[in-house]
Amino acid sequence: MNVNRKHAGSWRRYALGAGAVAALLTTAACGSANASDGSKPSDQQSTTTSASATTSSSPVKPVTAPPSKKPTADSSVDLCTMADLSFTVTNYDGPGEEVRHLMLVATNKSAKKCDVQNYPEVTLGDAKGYAPVKEATNSDEAVTLAPGEKAYAGILATGGKMDTYPVKFMTVGLGSPGGEAEAENPVKVKIPVTSFEADDGQRVTYWAGTEGLAMRPVTQS
Repeated sequence: MNVNRKHAGSWRRYALGAGAVAALLTTAACGSANASDGSKPSDQQSTTTSASATTSSSPVKPVTAPPSKKPTADSSVDLCTMADLSFTVTNYDGPGEEVRHLMLVATNKSAKKCDVQNYPEVTLGDAKGYAPVKEATNSDEAVTLAPGEKAYAGILATGGKMDTYPVKFMTVGLGSPGGEAEAENPVKVKIPVTSFEADDGQRVTYWAGTEGLAMRPVTQS
C-alpha cells in the first residue's frame, strides 16, 4: 500500500512538470516570433494605428466642376419688325443745356421674343441721309427682347462740325432685316423738345441692352 501511494505522487509530479515545460515552450515560441521583427505586440498595434491615422488625414483633392459654357444666341428667335416695336426719344442733357445727346428706346410690344441688331437708321429732320454709326460701339451680337423689354441707342446731334440746321422731327427705321429682306418704311418719332440743332458730326450707336452702354459713347464725345 505504501508503494502505491509513492507511485501516485510521482505521477502527479511528472504531470505537473510536463505541463510547466509545455507552457515554457509556448512562451518561448511567442517571444521568438515577436523578436523576429524586433518589435513587441504593443509596438505593432501602435504602428497599425499610426498608419490608419495617416491614411485618414491625407488631404482629399477637391472635385473641380467643369467650366460653364457661355450661353449662345437662340437661333430660333426672329428679328424684330417695325410692327413688333414702339419707339421713344428722350433728351439726355440737363435742363437749360443745349440739346446734343438723345436716347432712342425701342420697346418690344409684341407677345413674342425678337432680336434687334446693328444700329437704327435715324434721320434728324431734313437730313439727306440717316445719321452715320459711331464706330467702336458694335457688340457683334443681337439684343434679344422678351415682350416688354427695351433696347437702347445713343444719338449725338452735334459733333462740332459745320452746316448746322434745325431739327423739328426725326424718323427711325430698322434697315433691312439681316440684309436679306427689303427694308421696312421708317416711322416718325416725337422729339422731346420743339427743335434742336444738328450738324454733320451727328452719330448713332449700335443697339445695346442697357442705357449706359448706349449713352456712354456719345456723352463722352
